[in-house]
Amino acid sequence: MARFLFQRLMHIIPLLIGISFIAFAVMQLAPGDFFTSLSQDQNVSPEMLAAMRTQFGLDQPWYVQYGLWLKNAALLNFGYSLAYKVPVATLIGQRLWNTFILSFCSMAFSWSLAIPLGIMAAVRRNSWPDRTVSLLAFAGISFPGFFLALLLLLFAQRTGWFPTGGMERMTADLMSPWERFVDLLHHLALPVLVLGSAGLAGIMRQMRGSLLDTLRENYITAARARGLPERTVVLKHAARNAINPLITVFGYSLAGLLSGAALVENVMAWPGLGRLILEAVQSKDLYLVMGAFVMSALLLLLGNLVADLLLAATDPRIKFGH
Repeated sequence: MARFLFQRLMHIIPLLIGISFIAFAVMQLAPGDFFTSLSQDQNVSPEMLAAMRTQFGLDQPWYVQYGLWLKNAALLNFGYSLAYKVPVATLIGQRLWNTFILSFCSMAFSWSLAIPLGIMAAVRRNSWPDRTVSLLAFAGISFPGFFLALLLLLFAQRTGWFPTGGMERMTADLMSPWERFVDLLHHLALPVLVLGSAGLAGIMRQMRGSLLDTLRENYITAARARGLPERTVVLKHAARNAINPLITVFGYSLAGLLSGAALVENVMAWPGLGRLILEAVQSKDLYLVMGAFVMSALLLLLGNLVADLLLAATDPRIKFGH
């Protein structure tokens, strides 16, 4: 296990370097930089703009800029946000926590519903519950997430039952801890419903298909022949093995949640990492873009590693190579 973890962690380093290089090169393709828009301000002289570019190293060739950024990033110094006037690491830490809350709640919502619905659909194959769940799953897969977000925003605006943006009220500082927690859940309701619905349909269909395949295995027939109750056969023997392929999907779903969260955050004004990346790209805040992209890539790679570890922990047939 220790050797496997060490090898995987060592593989992450060159991947992050490659991803950061591509992100930096793409940002260089865009004309101008963060200070270009300031050139339209008559109160800012060309000499002042040149001095600011020199201060932040933007007057150097792109490969020199990347080398300096990579050197500082190795020391966990991701630079300074030109737009927000704070260190990049501090800003990403704040927004990453907001995205984590949204992603965790969305994943808990989708998986807690998808697994039982998938098991029910497989056990009652070709019955009306199976057809109903399958219809809802196909509708969920084909329904665009941004359109669902807009519909829910319209619903919230017309009824006033839910907030239309943000993650807390303006008077949150005056609330007690319990009131702030309830207020957070109230703001989370619609974003979680949008983001969780995107993964709910796919996970449910995969659980149904995997359980149907497992129920045809010989050891399931043998368990039934021994007179075990059908509930025990399905939940203890079949479902445990059928869920193994979904554990791999769990790691990849982290990446899907990040990309989906970026869309939800921008449509529903949730102050998370995805919205921060869009704002940084639009303002050409180079160091903030680099830090945010590297953090997103790191979460994806760690998600895949967690998926492998969980799969090995739940399936005794899987062993780590030497």
